[in-house]
Parts: sequence; structure tokens; C-alpha cells
Amino acid sequence: METVFISSVQKELAEERRALKDYIEGDALLRRFFDVFLFEDLPAADRRADDVYLDQVDRCGLYLGLFGDQYGYEDAEGISPTEREFDRATEQGTTRLIYVKGADDRNRQPKMLSLVRKAGDQLIRRRFTSTPELIGAVYASLIQHLEDRELIRTGPFDATFCRNATLDDLDEDRIASFVGLAGRARGFPLPEDSRPLDVLTHLNLLDKGRPTHAAVLLFGKRPQRFLISSEVKCAHFHGTEVAKPIPSYQVYKGTVFELVDQAVDFVMSKIDRWIGTRAESAQAPTVYELPREAVAEAIVNAVAHRDYTSNGSVQVMLFADRLEVWNPGTLPPSLTLEKLRHPHGSVPYNPLLAEPLYLTKYIERMGTGTGDMIQRCRDAGLAEPEFALTDGFVTTIRRKAAQVGAHDEAHETHVARQVPDKCPTSARQVLAALVPSGAELSRAELQKATEFQDREHFVNEHLNPLLNAGLIEMTIPDKPRSSKQKYRLTDKGRAFLEGGPE
Repeated sequence: METVFISSVQKELAEERRALKDYIEGDALLRRFFDVFLFEDLPAADRRADDVYLDQVDRCGLYLGLFGDQYGYEDAEGISPTEREFDRATEQGTTRLIYVKGADDRNRQPKMLSLVRKAGDQLIRRRFTSTPELIGAVYASLIQHLEDRELIRTGPFDATFCRNATLDDLDEDRIASFVGLAGRARGFPLPEDSRPLDVLTHLNLLDKGRPTHAAVLLFGKRPQRFLISSEVKCAHFHGTEVAKPIPSYQVYKGTVFELVDQAVDFVMSKIDRWIGTRAESAQAPTVYELPREAVAEAIVNAVAHRDYTSNGSVQVMLFADRLEVWNPGTLPPSLTLEKLRHPHGSVPYNPLLAEPLYLTKYIERMGTGTGDMIQRCRDAGLAEPEFALTDGFVTTIRRKAAQVGAHDEAHETHVARQVPDKCPTSARQVLAALVPSGAELSRAELQKATEFQDREHFVNEHLNPLLNAGLIEMTIPDKPRSSKQKYRLTDKGRAFLEGGPE
């Protein structure tokens, strides 16, 4: 909080001084950064007046001088308090804002005219003829002061520097991985061995050599250290309403890429899957209850286009009848909820964050994402996704109890049967990867084959339950933590997948 010192008592400018104080302290933005000192507001004290006002000049962050026609009271040396204050602020190197009343100097006393000229020799001064004009000019100057000190921003949030973050807070390995992936996906022009600084510069992720918010969100070692609310909260409810206790709840942290991957994995591990036969290929086809692409689109949109200045976090909530993805954001003025359902222009809320997501094929640039989501749900026999603006932006995808072959004859050729409900459908996917005769896969190989991104989640939610149920077994059971450890299907697991007794 900075103190604005408004030049000392001059009767002719008493109204303007009081109006400025009231305006600054009443403005929702300015009062967050400034308080105002007026000499006449001080209580009676056993101190010389000139000592008091000069002491206050020393303490202030801004000196706001109002110069009128009258020079005012003069001390023994013939100097007025107003000129003493101006000189003291000059000596202290205090930021000075000078406003001169009147369109010309015809009625100005000689000493005041001399002070006006002295100020003009040192800085740019502004003239005003009315109180509203003065308030407008002061407001503009204070906003400029805040921008110069980088206390407020006028550009996009993702393009401004992340306070207290340095280049050391970015992960060079993540930047290198991005370059390789973006090169393969979209032909990113920089080679994989490019310097991290060159990559960041190419992507416009630096502000005066400092990492921007987008840089930290994309490549930070610990993004939530600087942007606490950038995490994603995922919850699974067995009913249709939010109710405690929550059966499954996860808070994911990391870069935006990791947040999307983890949240998508969370949803896909909770919904139904059906595993078909190998009649058409060596790999048994898997059909998800909700299209993975639609789920991913809803989540990546929430992460990419949210308002990162909000204290709210993206929330992914899976209910018995629907998936809801909420983010603290809104639509740009050019878009409406109805326009989202039709081809529309791409208007990213965080353009510098969206570009690397596009380069890695997490999002599309042409505004086709919501249309693709709608089509994916239609193809799966689901209701079209719903979009709503409440206290944020909400995407809702309705669930539907799957009936094999109910709405697509082609679907019937891929799905031989519905796997029994007693085993989690996500676990059946792991079993299916081990079906080939003699298949033995490591944890990493199994995780890659089943497309689960988060290691801890995969082990706790999928691998360990199958081991405990006796459906899979370790190849080196006496050394469970061996780096050569692999897993294979047991007779019990094979019988389960073939429809026999569990």
C-alpha cells in the first residue's frame, strides 16, 4: 500500500483535494494499492506544521502536487509549504505527479508561476479546468504507475510474467519432450536439441527474460507453487448428486499436459468398458461407455480456457448419470452458448497457453473442438453434450447404460459380450493386454498398453486389485520391487475373461 501525498493546504484547491481523496479511497481498484494523506485530516499535535508535512512527504510513495493561481503562505525565507513539499519530494526521488489548474497563466501569482515553470523543467505536468477532469487525469496517471511497477496487467494473463518465478523453475526435460512431440504432431520447426531459452522465445513465453504464467503452467517443475488454483479436482459419486462421503476423490497437480492426462485417466477408469473378441485383429477391441475423445475435449477445454486469476480450480465430477466438467471461466464476447454448437472461430481465453496445446494435438485451432465432441457423443448413441454458464463454464456429457448392438450393427461385430460386473471394467482392460499366450509385461508396458498415464493411480487402482484377486501374478513373486518384475495372467484370470467361473 502506497501513500499518495496531496500537496498541502491551499484554500483555493480544498475542494479538489477532498474530491481526489474520496475518489481514490472509493475506487475498487485504486484503494487496493493507495491510501491518501491530506494535511487537514491530521489531529491537533504539539509539532511544527512544516515538520509534519515534510515528514509525510518522506514517507509517501507518490507526491501529487496541485498548483493553482495563489502561491499561499510564505515562511521566513519566503517559501510556501507547496514549494517546500515539491522540493523535498524531488530530493527524495519520490514519484511526482503535477496538475496545474487553469488553461493559461494570466492570473497566476509570480511565485506560483515560477514554481509551475520549475516543475515543468523537470517533468511533464498536466492542466485541468474542472474537478472531473482532474480526477480523470489522476486516475490515468495512477493506473500507469501501477502498470509501470507491474502491479496490474493490461495484456492477457498468460502473457504476463509470473511473479517470483525464474527460468530455474522450468523443467528443461519437459521442454525438450514438448519439442519432440510438437515436431512429430504439427511439424514444429525447432530441432529437438534446441536450447530451452530458444524454445521459450519462439513460443513468446518470456516477458523481459522472465517466464510468463503460460511458461510455468506448461513447463514448470512445480506450477502450483506459483498458481495454487491451477490444480484439477476429480470426484466420483455413485448417485446423481454431490454427497459425502465421496467414494473416490483426487486432486491432481502438475503441468497442464499432466493435469489433462490425469483427469482423463480418472474418468476413463471409472466408467464401463466392454472388451470384444480378436476375430478381426490380434488386439481385442475395447469400447468405452463415454468416448474418450469427448471426455478429453471437455477436460482440455476447461484447463486451457479457464480464468487463472480465479481462486477456483477445474472440477471433474462423474455421477451415475452424467459427467460434469466445470471451470472458473466464461465465453469471450464474440461467442454464445448457441454458437458453440456450430462451426465458429477460435477465440482462446489464454492464447499463449493454447498454442503449445495445439502444437501437441491436445486441442484444435479452428474452433472445431465442441463440434467434434457433439459428433462423438452422437456416434456413441449418447445425448449431445450440454454447455452452460453458471458461476463458471460447465460441460455436461450424459451417460447411458450401454446395450451391445442396440444402436449400431457395426458395433456388434467389435463387442462379443459384456464383461460381468463383479470385476471393475478398467481392470478387465489390463487382463486383456495379457491374453496372448505366454504374455509377460512389466508395469510400464502394461500401463502403456492400457493408455493410463499416472503411475501411482495405475498401480493402486488397477494393478494391485488384480494381484489381490489372483487374476494376475508376478513373475518374480519373492522380489516384488525387482526392476525385472513382470506380470502374467493366471488360470483364474484367463477363465474369467473367457466367461468361466471367477
